[in-house]
Amino acid sequence: MPDENGHPAVDEIELGAVFAALADPLRRQVVLTLAAAPGEVRHCSAFDLPVTKATRTHHFRVLRESGLIRQVDLGNSRTNQLRLAELRNRFPGLADLLLAEAANIGAAKG
Repeated sequence: MPDENGHPAVDEIELGAVFAALADPLRRQVVLTLAAAPGEVRHCSAFDLPVTKATRTHHFRVLRESGLIRQVDLGNSRTNQLRLAELRNRFPGLADLLLAEAANIGAAKG
């Protein structure tokens, strides 16, 4: 049962929902940005997503409900953090793939 903010418990994170969330390029960009700095917490507005606010909200909801990110309300904004420890616990190889892909993208940019 998801918590009051819509985050599934670790044992409720479903691989199909995770893959569906990652299938979208904008959502994958958010996850890989968070994976590039694993402990970092970022506001929704810190991501350069070329979409409307409503679409941005939709993408973050999908990521939250899939179990990929944890969102925390902070005043009138939300912060986002990759649920790396939980993902490692539930799908160990997936967490490593996300970190490796984030590192590859970072190396290609730098």
